Amino acid sequence: MNPVRSAALAVGLVLAVLVVVFATREAGQDRMTTHLVGAVAPPVAGSTLDGDHWDLDDQRGRWVLVNFFSTTCVPCVEEHPELVAFAGEHDGSDPAVPEVRVVSVAFDDRPAAISRFFADHGGGWPVLPADTGHTVVDWGVVAVPESYLVTPSGYVAAKVVGGVVREDLDGILSRAVAAFSGKRVGQ
Repeated sequence: MNPVRSAALAVGLVLAVLVVVFATREAGQDRMTTHLVGAVAPPVAGSTLDGDHWDLDDQRGRWVLVNFFSTTCVPCVEEHPELVAFAGEHDGSDPAVPEVRVVSVAFDDRPAAISRFFADHGGGWPVLPADTGHTVVDWGVVAVPESYLVTPSGYVAAKVVGGVVREDLDGILSRAVAAFSGKRVGQ
């Protein structure tokens, strides 16, 4: 590919990401701002509670909701049913609803407590329980819960600080999908 075409594609990609960023931001909502919105999502990888390997890079082409939580955090416990409902609604079974993969990253928690929490409260998505300190720092997590919507191309489209509500996540996702599908690189 020639250098001019490569530069044009890069500029187009940056513009598409900016459209997603501005389309998903709500004026006056500080709980949804971050230095990562519009940037390439930092790595999230590791062994899940089930012993499988999970890597955000393997999710390219899919929407992903990265949720940082702790079983001892009251807002995290309160938001969990909302995440379960959101994950169920966006599980890919309805072609009219965008599929979103959910992954939870435990913050300063024990694997046994996390397993017990998910057994008691549901949630069939991957959970990364161990050695997530560097991940938390890379994402700039200050306090849990925090959730990030990642685009299929691997950019952070939105951040929610504090407990999520399914309807709010649906709105964020709808705006991001519209922005993402409305501006494609090379068009």
